Amino acid sequence: MNSFIPISIPSITPLEHAFVNKAVTSGWVSSMGQYIDQFETEFATFCGVKHAISVSNGTVAIHLALAAMGIKEGDEVIIPDLTFIATASAVKLSGAKPVFVDIEDDTLGICPSAIRKAISPKTKAIMPVHLYGQPANMNAILDIAKEFNLKVIEDAAEAHGALIGEKKVGSIGHAGTFSFYGNKIITTGEGGMITTNDDELNERCRILRDHAMDKNKRYWHNELGYNYRMTNMQAALGCAQMQRISELIAKRKQIFDWYNTQLVNIDNIKLNQSNNWSTPVYWMICLEHKYFNEESRQRFMDLLKANNIDSRPYFYPISDMPMFKNIQTDVTHHIYSKGINLPTFHDITEEQVDYICKTIVKLLPNFNKKF
Repeated sequence: MNSFIPISIPSITPLEHAFVNKAVTSGWVSSMGQYIDQFETEFATFCGVKHAISVSNGTVAIHLALAAMGIKEGDEVIIPDLTFIATASAVKLSGAKPVFVDIEDDTLGICPSAIRKAISPKTKAIMPVHLYGQPANMNAILDIAKEFNLKVIEDAAEAHGALIGEKKVGSIGHAGTFSFYGNKIITTGEGGMITTNDDELNERCRILRDHAMDKNKRYWHNELGYNYRMTNMQAALGCAQMQRISELIAKRKQIFDWYNTQLVNIDNIKLNQSNNWSTPVYWMICLEHKYFNEESRQRFMDLLKANNIDSRPYFYPISDMPMFKNIQTDVTHHIYSKGINLPTFHDITEEQVDYICKTIVKLLPNFNKKF
């Protein structure tokens, strides 16, 4: 195949063009306009919550949720060691300390037993991450949170529409946070959302999002706030994407099925795992190889690229970053170097997936041993 197959491309159709053009021609191009309220309402309904608060990106969604909950300096927030850096960065921005704990090897989500061991008198919240579209073990996490009176903030940046039982992620904890970056299941270019059933938390988020301006006295500010608002143009794109969200989620399941059909019986590899209590959304197709390490994984990815196939590595353990304390999380450190993500975007074709799978099968025999 001569044309390069990227890891991700947003799906933008004439519908999205029409919505954004309407926002532009209306003159409401900043953080006011009809699409802001419409997007929030539609996303809240989709998630099954009372409130959805739009923000400028997924990172500030986490930070704003933490700030609105009163998380501050001296507090601790427990997060998984395997996640994108934004999860930890937002905790640090709140002044609190991120406490890294290990993951489960099947869900790639935070391990409940590791959470329990990490709780201290300073712990105020747990932040599970629904990594790569696979839900974390929320029932066990909520039991622990209830026992120790802790807040639960779901980082659902990569998991729009994923289910635990009949409940969508983002509706299960005290709050959920989402990203609408260009590679997410639905996109607003940049952008994010906080979801919650808590009326007071909703109101607090909305005040802090808009410079903490007094509701009854314009341009009066009793405290410091943030400019975390989404624009009407972004929300217009989001409204168009919401009309297609079922289609976008269903296509990712089809893409996984295409990969799985060809790779399920290949020795030494496994794809996204499943269980009987959750329904993932396959934001990214995951491939783990038994014998990969950082060096051999990079060689494999280089060979894929030489064959016009893009890929990306699993996230590095956050605790290994120079600004954080290095700790040993056994499962995280075992898995992170063994995993890659394969092209997963709405308009990928079965022919392209077939080519990717055949290339993988051709290359793998050179990696079926320890190096």
